[in-house]
Amino acid sequence: QVQLVESGGGLVQPGGSLSLSCVASGSIFSIAVMDWYRQVPGKGRDLVATISSGGTTNYKDSVKGRFTISRDNAKNTVYLQMNSLEPEDAAVYYCRYHTRTSDAWGQGTLVTVSS
Repeated sequence: QVQLVESGGGLVQPGGSLSLSCVASGSIFSIAVMDWYRQVPGKGRDLVATISSGGTTNYKDSVKGRFTISRDNAKNTVYLQMNSLEPEDAAVYYCRYHTRTSDAWGQGTLVTVSS
């Protein structure tokens, strides 16, 4: 059973940076597609960034050029580097692990962007 643990959220001023991490256990990490989603109260989860098992990345248009997703298969970890943060980026951020046979979510980490 896959378990995901996110960390790195917190309070940051507009224009600042945060780096999120998500560690996976109980799985073959290297074969999985890893995603970062975010959710604000009253809305559904929104896909922010994706990285394939081969390292191909895709981003939501509003974060392109500001966010970077990466993975370290040796550490079973996916990262989301977030720069030039805007108040609209404030949300609970979730990582997702998925393969053809498995699908798992982390518990979320809160990102607050405020002066």
